[in-house]
Amino acid sequence: MDKPPANAPEGKAGPVSARIRARIEAAKKRYHANDNIAAFIEPGEMDALLEEVAGKMKGVLESLVIDVEHDHNTPDTARRVAKMYLNEVFRGRYVAPPPVTEFPNAEYLNELMIVGPITVRSACSHHFCPIMGRLWIGLLPNEHSNLIGLSKYARLAEWIMSRPQIQEEAIAQVADLLMSKVAPDGLAVVMEADHFCMHWRGVKDTGAKMVNSVMRGAFLKNPSLRREFLSLVNLKD
Repeated sequence: MDKPPANAPEGKAGPVSARIRARIEAAKKRYHANDNIAAFIEPGEMDALLEEVAGKMKGVLESLVIDVEHDHNTPDTARRVAKMYLNEVFRGRYVAPPPVTEFPNAEYLNELMIVGPITVRSACSHHFCPIMGRLWIGLLPNEHSNLIGLSKYARLAEWIMSRPQIQEEAIAQVADLLMSKVAPDGLAVVMEADHFCMHWRGVKDTGAKMVNSVMRGAFLKNPSLRREFLSLVNLKD
């Protein structure tokens, strides 16, 4: 993400979330639930943001008519939830992308490679219920591609998924990120996931899964390559 302009508002009055929001809006950038806003957060502000979220979460508990002063199970719940959201579940919104070492394609590899299944965890942006699933990535490199370490695919996917997401947009973001990092001739991403907004609430269907895919470049244009990739991705395991 681009750095905020030098003339972005820097006033210290008001909640830290308002200061961060003002910088983003001054830069005319988006800050949807699944966007990364790390470039607009200054040192020390994550601690202040945690305190702000914890205070507002305490208000939510009080509005749910929970006695957080005397209930032995909930006096620290608001802070625990705030830490969980900012440092774990939605961490991908607030931190820069993980460092990725890139290697030149010295041997001019140009055959299909598949990474997966990668375990992914997220939360739906509609209900903040868990999304738990698996991700497969197919790549067709070329002589100009930058090859990255195997574990980096998982780290980049986790960075994208650890935000409030909907599955369709999440794997499109994964595909965009990998296309920019690797620059392959083709890229394919398949995700299969359980959505607890269906399991836990609503229809309460515990057997339903969602499977979707994104195809780019050669995978989109070449049916044989697409079939080869999909035949090697075993969703039944």
